[in-house]
Amino acid sequence: MKTIEWLGKKLRIIDQTKLPGKTVFVELSDYHEVVAAIRDMKVRGAPAIGVAAAYGIALGAQSIEAQNKTEFVSHLDEVLRDFSTARPTAFNLFHTIDRMKKVLIADDIATTRQALIDEARKIHAEEEAATERLSQLGAELIKDGFTILTHCNAGSLATAGYGTALGIIKAASEQSKRISVIATETRPLLQGARLTAWELMQENIPTTLITDSMAGHFMSQGKVDCVIVGADRIAANGDTANKIGTYTLAVLAAENGVPFYVAAPTSTIDLSLSSGQEIPIEERNPEEVTSIGGIRLAPKGVRAANPAFDVTPHYYITAIITERGTASDPYEFRLSKLLTEAT
Repeated sequence: MKTIEWLGKKLRIIDQTKLPGKTVFVELSDYHEVVAAIRDMKVRGAPAIGVAAAYGIALGAQSIEAQNKTEFVSHLDEVLRDFSTARPTAFNLFHTIDRMKKVLIADDIATTRQALIDEARKIHAEEEAATERLSQLGAELIKDGFTILTHCNAGSLATAGYGTALGIIKAASEQSKRISVIATETRPLLQGARLTAWELMQENIPTTLITDSMAGHFMSQGKVDCVIVGADRIAANGDTANKIGTYTLAVLAAENGVPFYVAAPTSTIDLSLSSGQEIPIEERNPEEVTSIGGIRLAPKGVRAANPAFDVTPHYYITAIITERGTASDPYEFRLSKLLTEAT
């Protein structure tokens, strides 16, 4: 089942807000619809956001009416700006925008339109290959009999490929390792309960769902062998932004001597930021906290905060697993080396 698929003049996605109750495919024919799908989390997960944006930019280029190259580029810049506002934390989005900007702008507009489609397909293929490769590398860290705790959703839905954190889990299972998973529900939008549990059940991997606040209990009981999470942006020093609650898990893992791994393609690494203090943190609608599925849980008038991500300092991270290899401290040197090898 393809999370994201280019249909020539349309982009088809799975509406992740409908899962697990319904598997709904949505066809998007206008780039504004793609921007909205990213903002509304119908498409989510940093690598998948990057792929969807690439196709969305290509889609926007198809609809530009221009008489010359200068006019075309001006309108394309508007498309790129619209995508840049969709999700501020996910670096793959900005990595994609930069790549699409660099596509050779030929004097022939038709040639440029096709070049943008080709680049979007290339980005998609590269993400698929990267997530499969990093999953195989990460599976080497998983021993037979391990119980792995994961947070949020970092599987095929989040990557438009094999997966990152869940990709490693799937790869370990395919190697006939007897593993089990503890998945946090991931408030406020329950990506762990709705999406991760659903994906793992499709793979027949034994899974136990817990509330976010139960993680420390299971670690203190010796029931977690490692934690594996995905990432939305990784700074040059290894500080990592991921779904809110990840930082808490990292501190708990350190307290209990549990290895804490981050799995992400190199397209998630942002060497322009020296540390996690510079990573922009998306603030979402407080109603996501006060309500679930349209049902209000909190009293009217109560204030609610809703940062979508937090930053885990690099010293809590045992290793960062990428398609180019696994990096550990000192991250400044090793992450830079990985990206140099990727170019």
